[in-house]
Amino acid sequence: MTGMTDTIAAIATGMNQGGIGVIRVSGNNAILAVNKIFIPKRNGKEINKLDSYTAAYGNIVNPIDNDIIDEVIVLVMKAPHTYTKEDVVEIDCHGGMQVMRDILHLLINLNNIISKEVNNNRLNNNNVEDELLRVRLAKPGEFTERAFLNGRIDLSQAESVMDLISAKSEIAAKTALSQLKGNLKNKITDIRKELIHNIAFIESALDDPEHYSLDGFSDKLKDILNDKLNSIDHLIETADNGKMMKEGIRTVILGKPNAGKSSILNVLTGKDRAIVTDVAGTTRDTLEEFVSINGIPLNIIDTAGIRETDDVVEKIGVDKSLSAMEEADLILYIIDSSVPLDQNDIQIMEKIKDRQVIILSNKSDLDNVINEKDIRKYLDSKIIEISAKEQSGFETFYEELNNLFFKGRLSYNDEIYITNERHKAALVSSAVSIKNAITSIDDGMPEDFYTIDLMSAYEQLGFIIGESVEDDLVDTIFREFCMGK
Repeated sequence: MTGMTDTIAAIATGMNQGGIGVIRVSGNNAILAVNKIFIPKRNGKEINKLDSYTAAYGNIVNPIDNDIIDEVIVLVMKAPHTYTKEDVVEIDCHGGMQVMRDILHLLINLNNIISKEVNNNRLNNNNVEDELLRVRLAKPGEFTERAFLNGRIDLSQAESVMDLISAKSEIAAKTALSQLKGNLKNKITDIRKELIHNIAFIESALDDPEHYSLDGFSDKLKDILNDKLNSIDHLIETADNGKMMKEGIRTVILGKPNAGKSSILNVLTGKDRAIVTDVAGTTRDTLEEFVSINGIPLNIIDTAGIRETDDVVEKIGVDKSLSAMEEADLILYIIDSSVPLDQNDIQIMEKIKDRQVIILSNKSDLDNVINEKDIRKYLDSKIIEISAKEQSGFETFYEELNNLFFKGRLSYNDEIYITNERHKAALVSSAVSIKNAITSIDDGMPEDFYTIDLMSAYEQLGFIIGESVEDDLVDTIFREFCMGK
């Protein structure tokens, strides 16, 4: 976390052509630096004299020859009421890649340009110190890192910023936004306040027993700890669902060859992602696609048809299918309803009978030779008749998916969900420490003995919001961010 006093700049929009590009500048010299390369078009008022949250229209120019680089709008935001709690300037320019690079290059080379021209007496050197304005290229995530280090947001909120940017579904975005609003921070802070209050009480009572009594305190503390442990355990229990909301429900399409798996993948993704032929065993490898169905994120894996085979390549594909099945959150088992169940079907159903499964009985446009009773002998899961060819029956499938996600094992509502493995690990560690403290109370240990475990729980929870975290971890977390954020 070096260089936090530097003024930094970066392109905040994607590096591709678009209508608008944004260059973001933050730091003590942000306004002065942009002022050196910006000439207003109307009132002639320099941006360093503008009120906070004021926009100015004009040109970005090279300060040496006044060569115009682009026509822009500059937004001035003054500390501390900014994203980083520093002075921030955003330059809204045209979204061409070369234009954005030229403006950024001008900013980060401003000091060298001015120094050279002052030495050549081509610029007024009456106030050289003011002319030398150092701006460097921001590191990935450095703007959000400064927001964290300057106390505007906690670490869990900072991490949720990247989750919100990378969200691929409505639910993932809502979960990230919930954490960005501070819901997780507030929950963790409340638990930590309760822990530190009781630690402080014990320490005070041990130091000043005349004024603080510990009589009956252990029983009261045990009730408090059990309550906090329940809250932590509940957060831990949300981690599996939270991971699925963030990364998508790992959904594996299984079935024997020529059941229509690839056709169903194409329907779900809305494109010809997989090759479809009448030849059994066309798919030899897994294909992976991310889709959002009614806001529900699915990470769909199409697999090779599962059957006994002597073909070496096809057998590798079958093994990959079985491996994907083991890692699935949800299995879509595809049955060809136009042909009788065979030994391959039975073997597949035996393998998945204890998993979360939706059965899609495909080819309903053909004569159906399989009834529900035939399937129920081996598998007790929801059966939905569909036709991938005619794209019929999928709305029923979507409804079942919605019921499964919102009302069943994969429930979702406005509660807090843990989507970060680092958070989960800290919660698990804090739960262990609280359990150890409860055990110490049950064993009749002295109060000063179990304050050690309470302080450990307090510090573990602090890792989540960044109050007990080391600099190296902070740097590692923000290194995963995109540039300009």
